[in-house]
Amino acid sequence: MIEEIEKAMILYTKGNKIKHDVAHFLKVHQYARLIGRLEHLEKREQDILEVAAIVHDIACPMCREKYGHCAGNLQEKEGPALVKEVLKGFPLDHAFVERVCYLVGHHHTYQDVNGLDYQILLEADFLVNADESNLKKEAIEKMKINVFKTKTGKELLNHIYEL
Repeated sequence: MIEEIEKAMILYTKGNKIKHDVAHFLKVHQYARLIGRLEHLEKREQDILEVAAIVHDIACPMCREKYGHCAGNLQEKEGPALVKEVLKGFPLDHAFVERVCYLVGHHHTYQDVNGLDYQILLEADFLVNADESNLKKEAIEKMKINVFKTKTGKELLNHIYEL
């Protein structure tokens, strides 16, 4: 089912190649999948994490159109309703969808992180964003200290960004 949700998201973006939305969520999904598995998440939590990673930036195209940009707070505000719309065609229970919506609605919020799925989503998204935004080493090191908690996430961050 994960692959079907990925396909649905690719179709949902309507070829939004210019903004690199598809490439972004595919990279975030792969990091989230990798970290989650190496951190030994339970199957349901792993599935929730992977679905959230796929749909985490679902609001970006709409925010660009509606607001002219897709700042994190706008993604968090607009994303959950769009997630429900995309996931309604899949056999997912209410609690599963609600947790995915919660994660999407908080994926730029770094305080009060409740759950390993949430933590890993933050880490996976940052691993990709740091590269795509060409962040300076100092900013990456600050995130490592303030946000990264998982052994795997820290290890990947250290290796990828030569910290």
